[in-house]
Amino acid sequence: MSDLLVVDHLSRRFTNAGLFQKRQVFHAVSDVSFTLARGQIVGVVGESGCGKSTLARLVLRLIQSSEGSVQFDGLDMATLSRRDLRRLRQRMQLVFQDPYSAIDPRYRVRDALLEPFKVQGIKLKSADATVASLLEMVGLNPTLTNSYPHQLSGGQKQRIGIARALALNPSLVVLDEPTASLDVSVQAQIIALLNRLRESLGLTYLFISHDLGLVRYFCDKILVMYLGRIVEIMPSDALPAHPYTRALLDSTFEPDPRQRRTITRLSGEIPSGYNPPAGCAFAARCPRVSDLCRSSLPSLEVITSHHQAACHHPLLEDMATGVAQRAHPHEIAVP
Repeated sequence: MSDLLVVDHLSRRFTNAGLFQKRQVFHAVSDVSFTLARGQIVGVVGESGCGKSTLARLVLRLIQSSEGSVQFDGLDMATLSRRDLRRLRQRMQLVFQDPYSAIDPRYRVRDALLEPFKVQGIKLKSADATVASLLEMVGLNPTLTNSYPHQLSGGQKQRIGIARALALNPSLVVLDEPTASLDVSVQAQIIALLNRLRESLGLTYLFISHDLGLVRYFCDKILVMYLGRIVEIMPSDALPAHPYTRALLDSTFEPDPRQRRTITRLSGEIPSGYNPPAGCAFAARCPRVSDLCRSSLPSLEVITSHHQAACHHPLLEDMATGVAQRAHPHEIAVP
């Protein structure tokens, strides 16, 4: 299985300066590297503000990186001209978190679905047939063609967003928390739809979420982010080696009372991205912290096959005594 996406030492810093304000640099994403194979689903999980959405926009080159590179299907995106980048965008699309603001309220469903073709300058033989086909693909009735967004439910709007993202037959779809604003039952329906579309269309997903339970069910590989850095890369059915990932897993809902875990409560403050610590960013909240953690930044080290963690004191004893299980579809943890 070849790699469709290769992210190498990617970083992004934002500068905050005003006329009477001291210049400050915010480290949104720092030294992130990972690969995404064709047909794979890679999840990016972490608390709000950890850099997940910024990473998604860097991958799509919606914003420029400060350092590092992104290669899509062997092409370095930083070297592409605006014309070549526009053409490449047909193969990589984004599904937004909020379906209520993702569609122009002045657009009918037909207009929203035809917008990608207009942007790319693609002429259609039969626009009505294309719109009907896209609606049927995401499980919607073609009679919704002339409806406005305010006449649709949240789940229907999110399906429209997915249909619009798939209109140009992309290879990569970045899903930025596509179920976060939906009801529990609708979340499960959207996840089932995304699974079906991946299998039928051969799609590759980068799935952004703050819900580790959902990510473990839906994804093949998980990237755990904390304060702009990847602290763990793990298979979805593995037990975590990093204390932060362990805390995220313990906080997910487990429907079987026999399988419920003791919640690991984190104390301490999350460091500021304007002044990240010299050592491990999680040191102020970690129950296993040592002087080494406060002074030395841990790098991603191999724990087992396909499993890496950036931790001076990984949870090897927990990994040796248990095996994580994936949830069933009806047991998906929801935010």
